[in-house]
Amino acid sequence: MSSNSDAKSPGPKPPPPGPRPSATVIVVNSQNEVLLVHRNPKSSSFANAHVFPGGNYDNKQDGDHGLPFTAVREVFEESGLLLVQPTSSGLPSDAVLDKAREDIHSQKRLFNDFLTQYNLKPNVEGLLPFTQWITPPIYPKRFQTQFYVAFLNETRSAGFSSGDKQERLPTHDGGQEVIEARFVHPTKALKEFYAERITLFPPQFYLLTTLSGILVGGQNTREQRDRIRVLSSGAFGRMAINPRPIRDADADAEGFRVIAYEGDEANGGSPGRRHRCRLKFGQGGSATHITLERNFDIFTELEGVLSSTSVKL
Repeated sequence: MSSNSDAKSPGPKPPPPGPRPSATVIVVNSQNEVLLVHRNPKSSSFANAHVFPGGNYDNKQDGDHGLPFTAVREVFEESGLLLVQPTSSGLPSDAVLDKAREDIHSQKRLFNDFLTQYNLKPNVEGLLPFTQWITPPIYPKRFQTQFYVAFLNETRSAGFSSGDKQERLPTHDGGQEVIEARFVHPTKALKEFYAERITLFPPQFYLLTTLSGILVGGQNTREQRDRIRVLSSGAFGRMAINPRPIRDADADAEGFRVIAYEGDEANGGSPGRRHRCRLKFGQGGSATHITLERNFDIFTELEGVLSSTSVKL
């Protein structure tokens, strides 16, 4: 008969699963509008939020093609917009695209097989890296999301390219991931958020705020695209953001929470450096107010801000 001391003691807890690789695209049209999709309020992830189209890397669908391929596939699945190279042959009809989209989403058909059948090549070269975001370990579902920017006037596309488009695409379990997709100017999207008409998460708020200062006006210009390319090819495009919740007495007193980004004085930066957001949450758990604090120029000072942190550029 064995004693209690002979019983096997439980071993150390396994480490929490790492963040899932995913990809997201900020599609910019000729009117300086960006594509947003509205997540279903009952969705298990990002419920009721307005986000840029994107999703997780899928080994079956994406294989060895990489995250840019994932990004193009997810934009097609979630919005119906297909981004292909200008050298591709004639585009399929809307009916063919809709059927392919449903089949790909439900895993009845491989995205690459569909592209091959119609001699289409995904325009992965047109995707500009535009930061990477990593979900903090405190959350049960974690993602390591590569964000990209794509300009519609520099690629060939099928599907809608402006305005609103209602989308109700069934998922495997009969639910709905996305209930609508639409193009909207970043400044207008931010105004809708401040008016509590839409819900945004910190990464989308951060990037919409950044783009609103570049995509000024209702016509996309070469100068604006060049400025975004400068960001993409520099420290900004390579920046991996690991948000760190911090305590701030003033913010706590006002009911806010504070998240510090790379280079903030509370996240590896020099004293007085601000690279953070202040959030206030509503009853449903979604953010009702977000303020970005960034007291440096992302074009000329970001490299120096990040040089003191442990994050690799």
